[in-house]
Order: sequence, then structure tokens, then C-alpha cells
Amino acid sequence: MNEEITFILDSTKESMDGSIDHLLKSFAKIRAGKASPIMLSSVMVDYYGSSTPLAQVANINIPDARTITVQPWEKNMLQEIEKAIQIANLGFNPMNNGDFVIISVPPLTEERRRDLAKQAKAEAEDAKIGIRTARQEANKDIRNLDDASEDVKKNAEADVQELTNKYTKKIEDILVVKEAEIMKV
Repeated sequence: MNEEITFILDSTKESMDGSIDHLLKSFAKIRAGKASPIMLSSVMVDYYGSSTPLAQVANINIPDARTITVQPWEKNMLQEIEKAIQIANLGFNPMNNGDFVIISVPPLTEERRRDLAKQAKAEAEDAKIGIRTARQEANKDIRNLDDASEDVKKNAEADVQELTNKYTKKIEDILVVKEAEIMKV
């Protein structure tokens, strides 16, 4: 019986960890003024007739905080990569110097920073919803245990709530750091 509750708590913790991981990946895609290879993760290049992620046809580097360089493994892919970056509508204007595609990352405006902060809050709220969903599932599983006493069920539900509070606090802490990063000029 105790094993069942331990299993429920472990799977709930795993689900909540998944929500945190998803949040961190989402935050990595939100631009905070500094250049990052993740900014180009959504770019798909037409590589000999098939749509291929940019990272699979080129080397992406960050020589400084405001520049991204893309060096294709095949020189004839330069125009395709340039076109794919423009089509992705990321707000970048790629330049081709014959060897590399160079992207100058423009500084964020105050309005754009606020929009990104709102986007970060929305992502954090989605993660909190994931945490609450995991809590509901765990509580439902605990209530459905046949061979557990009411006291054991109440204690297990209290443990689930403790986990929920811990992960919600973790999300809020991550959000505060990301908002500060976004709003920093």
C-alpha cells in the first residue's frame, strides 16, 4: 500500500519536472537581447527538396552578443539559408558575405521587451497549469486507492500539495530571473 503512494508521488514529481523542463525550453526561445543559436531553431531550410532544420545543414556561431554567424557545410546552400531565415520572419535581416550568413541582432525596444515579458508570463502560467494538472491526477489516484485508510490518503494528499507548492515557487523564481533578463537594457 505504501508502495502505491510512493509510486504516485514519484510519478507526480516526474510530471512536474517535465513542466519545469518545458518551461526552460520555452524560455530559451524567448529572445532577451543577446544573440543565441536557439533563436534560429525554428528555421527550416530547403535542402535538396526536403525541409531540414538549419542546424543540420550549417554551423551556427555567436562571435559576440549581437551577432550570429551561420556557416553552411556546402557553399551552394548560402542563398537557401538566407532565404529560409527571411521566410521564418524572426525580425532578422541576414547578410551573405560569400562564406557566412551574418545576422546582426537588433537591440530590443521597450515595447518589445514588455511583449516578451508578457510572453514569458504566459509560458510560466502554462507550466503552472501543468503542475496543477499533475496534482489533480495524483489526488484522484490517491482517492481511488482501495486498501488505504483515510488518514494515509489525507497525508498523501498533503504531500502532493507540498510538491505542488514547491514547484509553483520554482516556476515563479525562474520567471523573475527571465523577466529581469528581458527588461535589462
